[in-house]
Amino acid sequence: MTPKELLYVKDALGHEQHMQQKCQQTASQLTDKSLQNYVKKLETRFGDHFTTLYDTIDKS
Repeated sequence: MTPKELLYVKDALGHEQHMQQKCQQTASQLTDKSLQNYVKKLETRFGDHFTTLYDTIDKS
């Protein structure tokens, strides 16, 4: 992986982590259970993306 590609992946990691945290915060404030469940699923998806990107760095 080139240094430029590595910087891109690190930047993407930060975005995924930020969105995961925002989803977690938002879900804790919601009272509508179906909406809360949807946001929790988004949180999980961002966590999965983070793991995938992190694994990409780890393999380089």
